[in-house]
Amino acid sequence: MTASPVNAVAVEVKDLTKSFKGKIAIDQVNLTVQQGEMVALVGASGSGKSTLLRNINGLQQADGGRVEIFGTPLQFEGQLHSKVRKLRSHIGFIFQQFNLVNRLTVLENVLIGNLSQISPLRSVFKSFTPSQKKEALAALERVGILEQAYKRASTLSGGQQQRVAIARCLMQRAKIILADEPIASLDPESARKIMELLTILNQEQGITVMISLHQVPMVRRYCHRAIALREGQVKFDGQTLDLDDHSLAHIYGAAVEELILSKHNEH
Repeated sequence: MTASPVNAVAVEVKDLTKSFKGKIAIDQVNLTVQQGEMVALVGASGSGKSTLLRNINGLQQADGGRVEIFGTPLQFEGQLHSKVRKLRSHIGFIFQQFNLVNRLTVLENVLIGNLSQISPLRSVFKSFTPSQKKEALAALERVGILEQAYKRASTLSGGQQQRVAIARCLMQRAKIILADEPIASLDPESARKIMELLTILNQEQGITVMISLHQVPMVRRYCHRAIALREGQVKFDGQTLDLDDHSLAHIYGAAVEELILSKHNEH
């Protein structure tokens, strides 16, 4: 991974706004994430977490505002940067439903993470070099599923598929990982392992992680900083320790039960 400047700003969002069919999903959001941080986006369903992550990555175009990645505008006032593909190559995205190609092998799914770094012609034919395959196998070993490399992705469990998605980010050499509810579809044990894996990658490799969660117990266990969204607005941005049950109840009212009472609630 190419080293980034110490204490660099990895993600900066300024006055970001996004609406769908006249309904505001993101409302004048401002936030800054330093390189090497692991930040949780907290909120009940419909709070704007997924929309925010997709706008940060340029998967969606905002109505207004700015998103900068390591100081370069990825999008500004609804317009994507002309080199958005190159900028997005620094950002790995992990989806709730894994977003793998089921008919391909695990190894091929990981190699897809390298498409931005090879020629268009070779990417069409998925022509990868021995060194790229070696790197992909190393990524699979890093996430603990090397033995699954030549199986079809569709045969893996949910937790294993999410590990493939993380390995794909490693193959991409992502400096930032955006994870959109990555444990929502997993059983408690698989969820714990995925959170631990993301934490290790953050701490040992300095990868910046922004992860949307609605399970507050998991946020408190793994993230030092939390940003709480409600109706597309930032209602809290600070240390997770300060986001106690009283604060949550003040922000979310009756919807707070969705955040505190969770199948992933472990004591």
